[in-house]
Amino acid sequence: MSYSKKVIQIFQNPENYGKIKNPDGIGKAGNIVCGDVMAIYIKVSKNALKQDIISDIKFETFGCVAAIASSSSITVLAKGKTLTSALKIGKANVIKDIGGLPPVKVHCSLLSVDALFEAIYDYYSKNDKSKITKEMEEKHAYIKKEEEEIKERYSEWVNNEDKNLINH
Repeated sequence: MSYSKKVIQIFQNPENYGKIKNPDGIGKAGNIVCGDVMAIYIKVSKNALKQDIISDIKFETFGCVAAIASSSSITVLAKGKTLTSALKIGKANVIKDIGGLPPVKVHCSLLSVDALFEAIYDYYSKNDKSKITKEMEEKHAYIKKEEEEIKERYSEWVNNEDKNLINH
């Protein structure tokens, strides 16, 4: 397995790494097979058209090279976008942005998409529940189920800092 030069560059110098104080939305996603866990924090403001946009975005990731590169990439792709546009960012967009991923690591791009989705879902749940569709509810329930399975599987060895990432 080998990574593209761009994946390695992003991994070595990720953009938007860290936490936002008092975020408007927090999203977490993880994979029970590989153990990768991601958190994305968003700040939302209004643009000139009075649409909600992601004015700031940060991430924390406990995972591999591909997970960190995917997390950084999705924050770059989503920053400045409306929430509606950000929800349309998919794994193909992330994979293209980072210059490709080995097939065994494609799931990392999906985790970043799920974490962004969860951050936007969290924002809507606090500010405008009418924007949450049935499909969004179903996706949210699936992601939460995965999160619970990760907590169960890794509870004995996950240290307090990692638990904070998982538990919020």
